[in-house]
Amino acid sequence: MAKPQNKGLATMAIYTSTVSWNRSASEDFTDNKYSRRHEWEFDGGAVVPASSSPHIVSLPYSDEAGVDPEEAFVAALSSCHMLFFLSFAAQRGFCVDSYVDEASGLMEKNESGQMAMTRVSLKPKIGFSGENRPTAEEVDALHHKSHKACFIANSVKTEVVVE
Repeated sequence: MAKPQNKGLATMAIYTSTVSWNRSASEDFTDNKYSRRHEWEFDGGAVVPASSSPHIVSLPYSDEAGVDPEEAFVAALSSCHMLFFLSFAAQRGFCVDSYVDEASGLMEKNESGQMAMTRVSLKPKIGFSGENRPTAEEVDALHHKSHKACFIANSVKTEVVVE
């Protein structure tokens, strides 16, 4: 859970995580042939198995079952956008029954020649019910408002688009 901090006019929060990795006794390490498996622990008690991406560090040194930082980045943007979308839809009286986003991120060289996540595409499929259902234009407006409000999107240089 975030720890609120009152700093004058603005209220901010501090978010924490613990990232833990240990070398196996059978690994030499200096030969660069060691497991990248590790854990992310969050203050609510959730523990997430993590690893480098197999696209970056080959198997068996990466663990496909672990969440890699690139996937987490995409998921964080998608989750933040969704949470604002749900809130804004509720405020408008639209009943959302489901929200599924098969988001993707593009890793490529940026304008400085460095590898970066340059684009994240959100592809939400949203199910509504009830008599007050949004038009396509209202859904687009909710997405625009959600993107502008998303703390994560406001914190990165990556282009974030809703398709």
